[in-house]
Amino acid sequence: MRVTTVFNRLLQLPGCTVTSVAFIDDGILVQVRRRAKWLRCPCGLLCNAVYDRSSRRWRHLNLGAHKVWVSAEIRRLHCPRCDRVRTEQVPWARPGARQTTAFEDTAAWLARKTDRSTVSRLMRCSWQTVTDIVARVVAEHLDDRRLDGVVRIGVDEIGYRRGHQYLTVVADHDTGRVIWIGKGKDSAQLQGFFDALGPERLAKLEAISMDMGRAYLSAARAGAPRATICLDAFHLIKWTNQALEVVLREHSAGKKAKEFRQQRYLLRAGRESLPADKRAALNRLKREQTAIGRAYDLKEALRDLFRNVDPADARNYLTTWINKAKRSRLQPFINLAGQVHKFLEGFLATVELGLSNSRLEGINAKIRLINARAFGHHSVEALKNAIYLNLGGIDIPSPTGS
Repeated sequence: MRVTTVFNRLLQLPGCTVTSVAFIDDGILVQVRRRAKWLRCPCGLLCNAVYDRSSRRWRHLNLGAHKVWVSAEIRRLHCPRCDRVRTEQVPWARPGARQTTAFEDTAAWLARKTDRSTVSRLMRCSWQTVTDIVARVVAEHLDDRRLDGVVRIGVDEIGYRRGHQYLTVVADHDTGRVIWIGKGKDSAQLQGFFDALGPERLAKLEAISMDMGRAYLSAARAGAPRATICLDAFHLIKWTNQALEVVLREHSAGKKAKEFRQQRYLLRAGRESLPADKRAALNRLKREQTAIGRAYDLKEALRDLFRNVDPADARNYLTTWINKAKRSRLQPFINLAGQVHKFLEGFLATVELGLSNSRLEGINAKIRLINARAFGHHSVEALKNAIYLNLGGIDIPSPTGS
């Protein structure tokens, strides 16, 4: 069997035939010849008018301890659609790449599992090459169609660098995928997502979950007036625990720090999660400190809104809770009642639709891991590409095919 036949079967490069193989100082040089005579512009246009010719090499997957280089004649064409001279697209590599598609897919698959420095050592390429490969793979797979059929989304911000550097992350509740990322956390970022959706897809948007940040609320009300805004229950319960702790501190004068921490634990924990002895200690604390007991009952009643209350009864239940909090003679809960009343419709929508930002919180935890695994990213675009690669629903097959 001829060596060219062996390498044709080994490499399986699409759209070309191996014509010669040579061992060079830097590995193995495989010369190939295109089978198609027509030139294809990266925009997709076919033509047969050659502007000029040159030779180019592409890095391919290693064979054992040897690097493999693919060499071929490459031509340029004057594309009437692009109205400029462009280099033809070859079937074995992405436009503008100096690595084959098989090499880039393998590097991108590895980049989803580990840091870029490890990938660069394993693939025997530079750290910047891995970054560029991830950008090209994401650009190829991430198109406008990812925004089709989006009806329920979640919005949240995440800090990615010191100095109040934030990203706005938009995820699809139904698929769990990150579908849009903006730099910053102001209303302009969310409005940018609405602009990307366009009027037709924006009209199909049914619900948006978010926290109580003014920027996102104003952008959602202005940009997607037909969508129902669901305010995250986590932040409401956080407010409630903070109000409860203020009441505890007001009635803990003279107590030791250890005793205060023990009581705070009892009050923050849900009744259903406490063992029998802790539940008895909680009941004793409520009997001895009636103000703390009232505060605890208000906290548990608000938790029940998201756990046990029928959505059809949610409005009456929450309105009753607000009135009880206002009559509780506990200033922190009187203030909390005013906040709940201010965002009443958003909390009711959360109960009725069953949406929360828990999915976004999970995504944010993964983003922190992606950023930490890379020991930080040198640019926001590199971080965005890493997020899309891992959480954007991009499907890259395993190098082994299994």
